[in-house]
Amino acid sequence: MRIAVTGSTGLIGTALVRSLRADGHEVRRLVRRAATSREEVTWDPQRQYVDADGLAGCEAVVHLAGAGVGDHRWTASYKREIRESRVLGTAAIAEAVACLDTPPRVLVCGSAIGFYGDTGDRAVDEGAPPGEGFLPSVCVDWEEAAAPAREAGVRTVFARTGLVVAREGGAWGRLFPLFKAGLGGRLGSGRQYQSYIAMHDQVAALRHLIDTESLEGPVNLTAPRPVTNREITEAMGRVLKRPTLFTVPAPALRLALGEFSSDVLVSQRVLPRQLEESGFSFAFPEIEDTLRAALR
Repeated sequence: MRIAVTGSTGLIGTALVRSLRADGHEVRRLVRRAATSREEVTWDPQRQYVDADGLAGCEAVVHLAGAGVGDHRWTASYKREIRESRVLGTAAIAEAVACLDTPPRVLVCGSAIGFYGDTGDRAVDEGAPPGEGFLPSVCVDWEEAAAPAREAGVRTVFARTGLVVAREGGAWGRLFPLFKAGLGGRLGSGRQYQSYIAMHDQVAALRHLIDTESLEGPVNLTAPRPVTNREITEAMGRVLKRPTLFTVPAPALRLALGEFSSDVLVSQRVLPRQLEESGFSFAFPEIEDTLRAALR
């Protein structure tokens, strides 16, 4: 199968491309410069330009590109970059897909469980409405930007991804060294739920979305049993055999991270109902196994 991927050099995109190529699929990587080989397709999300000819013959497009939510302090300009990188990029991909003589059979768009906002102790699935605040509003606009593809009859799936557990990057890429040094601890009260997913399961789930014709619309990519930050902290201590005595109080987080601290302290108890009902099987459904898999 020929599959186009945006965000192919990011944490998830790199793992997905490696997995697809290992199984003999042809991958077309979208790059923000002049293409230098048949495996590359030029695009400019800011200008909403895609070399649509490069997508010809693709049976699937996986769109993962977007500015990192936790990469910088949330200034007004960076919040604008977070939103525009997702909305403009998704609109460009969706319009390019829609204009093809033979569109791909599926467009898998990255999204996030940030859509739900703070759910507290309440478990939510794909039927829940959007929450309130910056990230939920970004997710709503992000998903709505894919309308041209849906209107063209392309099966469109939104991969609402949780916290991906990986040693190479993302939140856990920063946490593992701290905990290994014995400096790890809970954040705030530790009672907030954090919906995570192992990198192995994240890649497998994305491929499941490509292959499963019955899946359309939002699909939560999270492990089936969300846990609290306190439980994650205890599991990190057991796996790494390190003390977890430190606590970062909520006021200190707000001082250090600014508005982004709200995303760190929010409670999100998100369940993968659509994945499970479609027959997906998690290799690492529990937090401790997930952590050990990331460290292998």
